[in-house]
Amino acid sequence: MKEHKAYNEYNSSNARGVVFAYLDNAASTKVRPEAIKIMSRVMSEDYGNPSSMHACGRKALRELEHARANISSALGTDPKRLSFTSGGTEANNLAILGIAHNLSCGGKYIKGRHIISSAIEHSSVKAPIKKLESCGFEVTWLSPDKSGHIPLQAFAGALREDTVFASIMLVNNETGIINPVGEYAAEIKRRKFGTILHTDAVQGFCKIPFTVKLLGADLVSVSSHKLHGPKGAGALYVGERAKLTAIIIGGEQEKGIRGGTEALPAIAGFGEAARLARFELETAAGAARDLRERTVSMLKSQIPQIVIIGGSDSPDNPISPYILSVSLPGFKSEVLMNYLDGEGICVSKGAACKKGARSPTLEAMGLEHSIIDGALRISFSRFSTLEEAEYFVHTLEKAAKTLLK
Repeated sequence: MKEHKAYNEYNSSNARGVVFAYLDNAASTKVRPEAIKIMSRVMSEDYGNPSSMHACGRKALRELEHARANISSALGTDPKRLSFTSGGTEANNLAILGIAHNLSCGGKYIKGRHIISSAIEHSSVKAPIKKLESCGFEVTWLSPDKSGHIPLQAFAGALREDTVFASIMLVNNETGIINPVGEYAAEIKRRKFGTILHTDAVQGFCKIPFTVKLLGADLVSVSSHKLHGPKGAGALYVGERAKLTAIIIGGEQEKGIRGGTEALPAIAGFGEAARLARFELETAAGAARDLRERTVSMLKSQIPQIVIIGGSDSPDNPISPYILSVSLPGFKSEVLMNYLDGEGICVSKGAACKKGARSPTLEAMGLEHSIIDGALRISFSRFSTLEEAEYFVHTLEKAAKTLLK
């Protein structure tokens, strides 16, 4: 295999921090030029407060609502149903704690203290639910099957008449598995229990095709920096059945759901990134799927001991084309990552928010510790190239041979 075109010129110590293959897009993506252009204009020209009544405020408000319309279109919903947050973490916290606070303040639209969630959730879902658990809510934590999915049968089996809230992610941030959220919603509707369903769709928004209607969820969290928008902006879809109490108070912004002046430049960039990603979704996903499949093929051919976590994408085992979880048993993730980093390759061992600990998601899947300890997450974007994938595989193969010596 030919080496990466810049490899022979590369200083192996990588003291300059040069990156030749950025394959950690599930952690964050490069902000696309179109979003940067709009953000720059908003910061220099439309700098008023959207809540101000004067001309500058009205101009800023138009930008805010334009972004809201773009993101709502990508979600397939009414802009009035969308509230901006600082990112996916805040959107998840608002959904979970906002529902719980409403219940504790005497909300009458739903009764009970039982919650359903899963062992594979992002920490921004797990942490607030564990907080509620410590305050008296009863939580059923569902385990995944061997592929990493939360089966409909498991969800249906946990659903009870007193289940007030359920939160199951759409796309797992470590394995890329896609959960049948629409089927969970249909089961809730069939049972007529009134359970409010939330899904963390951060890794799926504008990457796999869905609308809030198809999902059937009452609350949907999305984020900007996973789809080539800036950090610092996210949103929460709030359906008609979901009655939230604000957890950030002291302002009436976002229909009273989230106090604080909106981060307009970041939101404007988010809106433009979502607008473009919506129209590019099919083409970009197809390219990512092809790149993922070719990467898997190269890994199996050149590194026979590689383990593909979660299996292959199929109708019975849906996986995001943007995420690939692999393992080299017998090696440590941190050692492999450091080696790759020294060669200008950015990957991760799993969620960027969880450092140093063994992955709860992979443990919940029942994988052997040798597989978990040697796990790497490779994640693609619409800008990822075959050349990056080839260089990664070539370097990982070299790492496997070098580190054994």
